[in-house]
Amino acid sequence: MAIKELVVKCILIVFSFALSLNGAAQKSHFEKAGWKLGVQSYTFHKFTFQEAVDKAQQLGLKYIEVYYGQPLGEGMEGTMDFRMDKNTRKQVLKYAKSKKVKIVASGVVICKDEQEWEQLFRFADAMGIEIITCEPEYKHLKYVDSLANKYKIDVAIHNHPKPSNYWNPDMFLEAVEGLSPRIGACADVGHWERMGLDAVECLKKLDGRVKALHFKDIKEKVEGEAEQHDVIWGTGILDINGMLTELKRQNFEGLFSIEYEHNWYNSVPDIEKNISYFTDMTNKIL
Repeated sequence: MAIKELVVKCILIVFSFALSLNGAAQKSHFEKAGWKLGVQSYTFHKFTFQEAVDKAQQLGLKYIEVYYGQPLGEGMEGTMDFRMDKNTRKQVLKYAKSKKVKIVASGVVICKDEQEWEQLFRFADAMGIEIITCEPEYKHLKYVDSLANKYKIDVAIHNHPKPSNYWNPDMFLEAVEGLSPRIGACADVGHWERMGLDAVECLKKLDGRVKALHFKDIKEKVEGEAEQHDVIWGTGILDINGMLTELKRQNFEGLFSIEYEHNWYNSVPDIEKNISYFTDMTNKIL
């Protein structure tokens, strides 16, 4: 009887190992290159955090970047907030884990003082968050750098349009000069284009400093229209091939957050097309 049980156990081990090898073989080109494709939950800000996680799972995405202020959803009180209590943190993590989605980043956030920055980093540490996306005031940069090294959490400084302190990569580079490698950029490629900047050239300037991206494509500027809204990738004006090729040249490893700010209530079919396009492009480039 003992021998029979041992044989069964050995068969199960071999079967499990074969499955793991098969799973590894099915990794996409971009995953093998260390590129993580996730979604910025602001994409689903018309919905709750739970619904955003559900949609990420539906899309086959393993990663989510949460934004602060999103209602948490059924059975959870309040909104996504770095001040939330321990019990709520556990609920949030449990829900994401149940859907096989990892909260890998959070933001975009601006803290008012050093005490709030410390609170933010403590929250990120407790949640297993790897990247804090933010736009610190210049006077807080050195303190944020010290916290990044203390907690071993990367900081990705985002570039909102004017009058953001970081709308131009030259402004970012000047501001972070002398800071540690923990301080980098969250490259919002759509905002660059809206500001009349070439996204590929901006990425070249940030060589070695890119921690993450808010990845998107946007429509061509139309006279009389204020907004250049997001469009399905490959149908807009951004040079996606050029951006991905440049990131490959930089040996970039990190997060691409899908931030799709259009068709708010029914964006999943559009995002499915974005993911398919990204997969096809990276299969050719990587």
